[in-house]
Amino acid sequence: MKRAILTIVGTVAGLVLLLSFKTHQASSSGAAGAAAGTGSGTDSGAAAPSAGSSESAGTGTGSGTGKTTKSTTRTVTGNTIDTRWGPVQVQVTLKDGKITKVQAIQLPSENPRDREINNFAVPQLDQETLSAQNAQIDAVSGATYTSEGYIRSLQSALDKAGK
Repeated sequence: MKRAILTIVGTVAGLVLLLSFKTHQASSSGAAGAAAGTGSGTDSGAAAPSAGSSESAGTGTGSGTGKTTKSTTRTVTGNTIDTRWGPVQVQVTLKDGKITKVQAIQLPSENPRDREINNFAVPQLDQETLSAQNAQIDAVSGATYTSEGYIRSLQSALDKAGK
């Protein structure tokens, strides 16, 4: 009899704890696939681009010859990718077709853990992008959703730039 009462009380306590557990709020419908167990953390549809690309051309001088060479610098903003933990968007600066700067302009930041992950993962993703000169980079362990959103947004920016 004692065992039955302890089992029932333990089950009820466990259910109360389980039902009162609050999960992190997702910011888009892309979380439905991740919550359903797909594990991808990405939405199945195309994300709407938030900003187009902007281009600017500058002129540089040749190496001491007095000739002027045309140098093109472009800044392109990738699509906003909705991940399980929030939106990710990347902006890329290219000079003469080479990636010279990459910057995450939107990242999940709803709670301190999001900011901790961003501070750890984004510099690694930026460095890998500059080294690889494309979007074929590895995800950062412990920041899988942010990494996937970063890579997808980066690829969309590079597609817009024609690289």
